[in-house]
Amino acid sequence: MDPGTGPDATADVPALDSAAVTLYRWTVVHERLTPATLAQAASETGLSLPECEAAVRQLTGACLFQELRAPDGPAPGAPLPDGPAPETPTAGAPLAGSAPTGATIAWQPVSPQAATAQLLSARDTALRAREEALREQRRLIQRQRDGLAALVPVYLQARQHAFPQGTIDRLPDKFAVRSLLADVIDSCRSEVLVSKHGGSFPPAALREALPRDLALLDRGIRMRSLYQHATRFDQPTRVHAEQLIEAGAEIRTLPEVLPQLIIVDGSLALLPASSGGALIIREPDLLSYLLTVFERDWENATPFATGPQAAHDVTKTMKQSILVLLAKGLKDESIARRLGISLRTCRRHVSELLDSLGAHSRFQAGVVAERLGLTSHPAPAEAAAEAGEPAPTESCPACGGPLTASTPSPAGRRPGGRPPRYCSPRCRSRAYRTRQRERGQEREQDGVT
Repeated sequence: MDPGTGPDATADVPALDSAAVTLYRWTVVHERLTPATLAQAASETGLSLPECEAAVRQLTGACLFQELRAPDGPAPGAPLPDGPAPETPTAGAPLAGSAPTGATIAWQPVSPQAATAQLLSARDTALRAREEALREQRRLIQRQRDGLAALVPVYLQARQHAFPQGTIDRLPDKFAVRSLLADVIDSCRSEVLVSKHGGSFPPAALREALPRDLALLDRGIRMRSLYQHATRFDQPTRVHAEQLIEAGAEIRTLPEVLPQLIIVDGSLALLPASSGGALIIREPDLLSYLLTVFERDWENATPFATGPQAAHDVTKTMKQSILVLLAKGLKDESIARRLGISLRTCRRHVSELLDSLGAHSRFQAGVVAERLGLTSHPAPAEAAAEAGEPAPTESCPACGGPLTASTPSPAGRRPGGRPPRYCSPRCRSRAYRTRQRERGQEREQDGVT
């Protein structure tokens, strides 16, 4: 380092070896180190003179030594106040001995705190300036993103006007999804259907969604949500569900549900896109299909019971679902992912099932369960009874006739295990057309108003 310049603000802090630490301690005790006492310091510390010279350079570079230089007044070769006139040093001469005018006459020890401030303050100031510049750039990008996201509803409304038969559009990222979702929810008039995959939801997402959902329910909008059974075992998600149920929402659970689905007023659906963002569905045939899938899952789902023992109401169904997947040959990781539970919980259930069935392997447990008829899910009536809910009605909602009169199964159930909602395919088709006609009239009234 040039003795006429200070330390480089962009350079790394020099590393100190044991010799530098020893010399620094000696200098702090003696308050000062001079070229004349350098040999004394080497003798008392057990260091060689070259080690002391190298230590001085390290300590000076680390700002732990402050160089004190001779004044400019005396001419070269003039004696210093405390010693004879020095000889002119030759190239490569050691630090020991007296120094000419402008040369170092002593090194003053500096505290580590002061050395840190002197060595790092410039870099710290520059870093803070860069951080502030980055924050400002992020704020600018966010303002631009918000400005463009505000045009999403305008674009979609124009698309709907240009293509009244229905469209499928894509939202690029979560920011556009949030903006559209807020606009769609605010304009909702009758019902919101939600299907969420996962055994637990992030607390931050729950805090963000709760005020919006409560405001929706307060307006008299019907809200039906499908969760997975595993959500009953997650405390934040269970508390969130209980708050919504208390406000009037309807929540049911299944072993498996669609990954993510939101249907608003039967006229718009949001589906997750594999590349991020979401798909906006307004195409009538595809909407009808999604509504049919949701209604099928809703009929088979178990009401989300509240209270201290609510988390244990679906344990039997959860284990039965694990048995079904075991019989299909799925691994523990795949079962845990599909049921929205942790791998540890899944393995604990598998171990309990193996013990209860007397099986020695996962495959054997699946075979035994299949032979015993344990791999079929309980019917909604049985699941509702476990959760303390009333069983479904036994009359056809279309014609009022008995449901079991025309069902081919001796148990009065369809092959999939679900109780029939209608007494015949004709009544089922009639009810479906009635629902579609009512939705069409609601849309026409909304267009008139």
